[in-house]
Amino acid sequence: MADCIFSDVESAPPIEVFQMSKLYNESTNPNKVNLGVGAYRTDEGKPWVLPVVSTAELQMANDRTLNHEYLPVAGLPDFRTAALRVLFGSDHKVITENRVEGFQALGGTGALRLAAEFLKKVLKFDIVYVSSPTWGNHKGVFKTAGFSEIKEYRYWDSETRGLNLAGMCEDLRAAPPKSMVILHAVAHNPTGVDATKEQWAEIAKVCQEKQIFVLLDCAYQGFASGSLDEDAWACRFFANQDIDLFVAQSFSKNFGLYNERIGNLAVVTKDPKKLPEIRSQMEITIRVMWSNPPNHGARIVATVLNNKAYFEDWKGQIMTMSSRIKKMRHELADNLKRLGTPGNWDHIVKQIGMFSFTGLSPKQVEYMLSKHVFMLSSGRISIAGLTPKNVQYVAKCMDEAVRAYPRSAL
Repeated sequence: MADCIFSDVESAPPIEVFQMSKLYNESTNPNKVNLGVGAYRTDEGKPWVLPVVSTAELQMANDRTLNHEYLPVAGLPDFRTAALRVLFGSDHKVITENRVEGFQALGGTGALRLAAEFLKKVLKFDIVYVSSPTWGNHKGVFKTAGFSEIKEYRYWDSETRGLNLAGMCEDLRAAPPKSMVILHAVAHNPTGVDATKEQWAEIAKVCQEKQIFVLLDCAYQGFASGSLDEDAWACRFFANQDIDLFVAQSFSKNFGLYNERIGNLAVVTKDPKKLPEIRSQMEITIRVMWSNPPNHGARIVATVLNNKAYFEDWKGQIMTMSSRIKKMRHELADNLKRLGTPGNWDHIVKQIGMFSFTGLSPKQVEYMLSKHVFMLSSGRISIAGLTPKNVQYVAKCMDEAVRAYPRSAL
């Protein structure tokens, strides 16, 4: 018998965040906790279908005018225009001056992949800067698109457990010509550390001076502060600088539409007359990657964003999610303080969004895993996985881990 053509295929390493979910599901320990997956959970630790999403789906199911025909290649127009309005505000100059267009994508990842493909194939970029650390998929997306140089800029300061602004700006100032950078627009993943408005102004100045093309990754609008406008500040600020710009939007988190893969790539240009050419190249790029975007998630988002009452309901439900996450941050920090856990844990409360970079070492994380608290080896946890019922147990395990493997002994 001839050799199997797949005989030389080797196993790829598991995707860590999904591996944690697998281990969690397989665990029979009654105290098990999943702090790996970046998905919102209720106080009972259950997934939450937003009520406004259910309302929109019922309306869609009863609308006999809807069908399953192909959408335009660039996506559902009502979704794309509404997504841009939420991102920039309806009166932002890039909208009133017709200098922005959206392209529906397969979630935030799809928006990043579309951006990477366009930047590499059409604009001939080959150097991308990502934060150290960054979301686990950033490097892979750009490597797959053909970028040969994926560089890091300093971001996390392990001593202060905050932003290393000086190191970040120094690294960006050293960027060679024709470089681009991915900036996390809000609720930095994995650290939960964001720049202040003053720091954003300094970062923008460096990017302009060095002519670095900016791609903002906006995956958590509304999830950090509870306010759509506040969380869009960086995107609106950069768009105000009269620069060419990409923003990758995701509606996975703020709509709870994780498996609908609904995202949008916003393209801002200084020259509105170039939008037809940009659109034509984007459509060709989309055509060979996924041909045509899915309808269901886009229709849900468009239905909510274009209905004033639904939109207000949605904003309230975003506040419910962000408030619960903030509450659990405080409860975890309070429990650690009550236990007298060695070290300073104020950073857990100061960080924002869904994640916290706890500062736990790999050895300490190993201890957590042995106690069936599933988290990433980097020490990142999803705050949404904490509940009133499990937060004391998680704090107790963290306390034990820190005492068993003190950093001074590592």
